[in-house]
Amino acid sequence: MEHVLHLKCLICGKEYQPDEIDYVCPDHGTEGIVDVRYDYDVIAGNISRESLHDDRENTIWRYKPLLPVEPDAAAPPLAVGCTPLYEAPRLASELGLNHVWVKDDGRNPTASFKDRASAIAVVKAQEKGAEIVTTASTGNAAAALSGICASVEQPNVIFVPKSAPPAKIAQLLVFGSTVMLVDGTYDDAFELCLQAADAYGWYNRNTGFNPYMTEGKKTVSYEICEQLGWQTPDVIFVSVGDGCIIGGVHKGLKDLLALGWIDTMPRIVGVQAAGSNYMAEAWEKGEDILTKPPIVADTVADSISAGLPRDRIKALAAVKETGGAYVTVSDEEILAAIPALARSSGVFGEPAGATSYAGLVKAASAGLVSANDRIVVINTGNGLKDVASALKSVELVGTEPHLVAPSLDAVQTVMAE
Repeated sequence: MEHVLHLKCLICGKEYQPDEIDYVCPDHGTEGIVDVRYDYDVIAGNISRESLHDDRENTIWRYKPLLPVEPDAAAPPLAVGCTPLYEAPRLASELGLNHVWVKDDGRNPTASFKDRASAIAVVKAQEKGAEIVTTASTGNAAAALSGICASVEQPNVIFVPKSAPPAKIAQLLVFGSTVMLVDGTYDDAFELCLQAADAYGWYNRNTGFNPYMTEGKKTVSYEICEQLGWQTPDVIFVSVGDGCIIGGVHKGLKDLLALGWIDTMPRIVGVQAAGSNYMAEAWEKGEDILTKPPIVADTVADSISAGLPRDRIKALAAVKETGGAYVTVSDEEILAAIPALARSSGVFGEPAGATSYAGLVKAASAGLVSANDRIVVINTGNGLKDVASALKSVELVGTEPHLVAPSLDAVQTVMAE
């Protein structure tokens, strides 16, 4: 990987060659998250905006020269990435805005954004010759890893809290993963996964630990900018739990700026559930995220429920370095956003996916965005991931089915109401 310069610890600044460490800087236990640094001159010799224009590859692998994999690495067969970016004029109008787009990552193979990272994880695991790949997840990262592993016959072990939505657990079982339902929180599952991976020598996909997960997730920024004709949005809204997605969004934009493919850095707004607001609280109060203790996380948006965000260094930098902000929304606002997003754009998001739109609603009300801002909202997961929450959301806004007799008279009675 001649285009990778080194891995840099985000705590102490120490630099490592990619073959020196597998995951984190050893001077900081499991907290020493590193960043992959690139030689952009080498990259520029292998890819350009012009070459992309003629590239018919319709997955994240169209950006292979920008990814930390060998040039001849075999990509898993599932079509990850290149998800649609929909212009949403009705969403915009309802909020007094002029330009809003929805990036629908619920259209990925296992129906979530996490496929981007898991595709990289599987390639890196195979580079290492790993017999087993593992991860801890509230559901989506697990399903993503499970599905992509199934596509290449890669054995895997998954740790999820037993409280994960049944649809997400069902995905794991259908794909044939070895599933460990942990009687505890996501943070408990994360710690157990770290211990098991270390004990058995498994390849560890965990976000905020494996630095290459950010590199998979950054591809969403490449797509957004390319889909907008390389005219960057002014603001990007993204839900935040562990912090890896928002860190990836930021990393992708930094890559594009370094290459000269874009001219400006969008403001990044992280949206957190009130019951899992570690990052928002730290940002608002100016707290030290290296010493700030975990909180007790509790939210309907299970995919962004994290008492201690593992990628919090990158998550804070994404907002601070772009002049962005953190916005907090209640579970009620999250649930209300599910049908609101669906009815005005046709995009069905799970609670964590709709959280980003709930954040835009709050930001527009608070004057954090202006009418002419070009705004992208990222939906990170499909609503079918959590049908129970979807049903609660429509109940909240007073929508219910009509029970009718099998006669036209019964239909006419309902329609006359």
